Amino acid sequence: MNLSSTTLSHKRVLGVAIPIVLANATIPILGAVDTAVVGQMGLAAPIGAVGIGAIIISAIYWLFGFLRMGTTGMTAQAIGSDNHSETSALLVRGILIGLVAGLILIITQIPLFSAALALAPASIEVESLAQEYLKIRVYSAPAAIAIFGITGWLIAKEMTRAVLVLMLLINSINITLDFVFVLKLGWGVEGVAFATLVAEWIGLFFGLWLAREGFKDGYWRNWSQIFDRARLIKMAKVNSDILIRSVLLEIAFVSFLFLGSSFDDATLAANQVLIQFLNITAYAMDGFAFAAEALVGQALGARNRLMFRKSAIMTSQWGFGSVVFMVIIFAFFGSNIIDVMTTAENVREVSREYLPWMVLAPLVGAAAWMLDGIFIGATRTADMRNMMFISFFIYMMALAILLPRYENHGLWASLIIFSIARGVTLGLKYPKLEASVENQST
Repeated sequence: MNLSSTTLSHKRVLGVAIPIVLANATIPILGAVDTAVVGQMGLAAPIGAVGIGAIIISAIYWLFGFLRMGTTGMTAQAIGSDNHSETSALLVRGILIGLVAGLILIITQIPLFSAALALAPASIEVESLAQEYLKIRVYSAPAAIAIFGITGWLIAKEMTRAVLVLMLLINSINITLDFVFVLKLGWGVEGVAFATLVAEWIGLFFGLWLAREGFKDGYWRNWSQIFDRARLIKMAKVNSDILIRSVLLEIAFVSFLFLGSSFDDATLAANQVLIQFLNITAYAMDGFAFAAEALVGQALGARNRLMFRKSAIMTSQWGFGSVVFMVIIFAFFGSNIIDVMTTAENVREVSREYLPWMVLAPLVGAAAWMLDGIFIGATRTADMRNMMFISFFIYMMALAILLPRYENHGLWASLIIFSIARGVTLGLKYPKLEASVENQST
């Protein structure tokens, strides 16, 4: 499906976005089950080991998120320009990059995991169990990272229902094997790791089947195009820009959590509770941002300026609408949600004090979320990188000024300013981006 074959409509936008929202909803469920099954062992160390191990491996895989985003933008443009050979070539490149990156992680696992565990000090028992977990999980790295390339390609093709089915399959197998390996066979922490290992490799092969359209015309065997120097350099540039931007974004959020730990335990816990509201918002917004990536990228590939603008506006309308809905829920039922998330009265009380910041955060962050999707679809990743540098600098300045004077309120205000800066800086770049699209009749 591409812009030349169907009309852009709200139904089409929702058809791309809603499966992603549903797929995202499965992510916290898997984490909860992993924790629950090892919790049945009646020991604290296995729970801590799985938690630390999962955080480390997820953080490493997260660094390769550029593969998903870069593949989506470039593939969408290839689809828009009816370049079938490049569409297939991008799928193969994404898969090969994922496989090679995963093999490098396997080879470098000892120093990599040793360094990561050194940054997350724990008891000897927890660290030992976490190492066992990581030693098993790392062997699914080629599959897990290659899946980023496949899902990016499927999103560009507007096959987000396939992405949903893929995520449901992986997580269902993982959860089922959790119960079998841990509760029935008694494999403990190693059982949780093996469950994920098996699920991710099955997911890779199922993902290849879902993306079979990319292999049907034989273009995928055009190795001279797949390894074309100019195309590889472009892909490397796009991916490196996204990586730098993403690392800065992650540093900002990690610094928020880290600086929050300098306050009392109740304030730290309250920040952890409230940040979950932002995570929920992000899961919903991802669907519409992904829709923007696919539709904007196709419009750019087709050199259709009018459709480019329509894609940006229509996806943003739904994105902002979903944010307003969630903000209303947070404003009226935030206290009830806090009560469900924690039973500690002091944490509840502090969380309510800072709840207004959390109600404001999605509203000011919506522009940044949607513009990220638009710029990824257009592969204007240098702008994303540069505007993130500016926004990050503004965030650091806000922290330096506001944190000493207003403490946790200053911390939240700095995060809000960071979100505003991201939206404003990218927004200022948008007119030039749209003007660069050659206009042609619809």
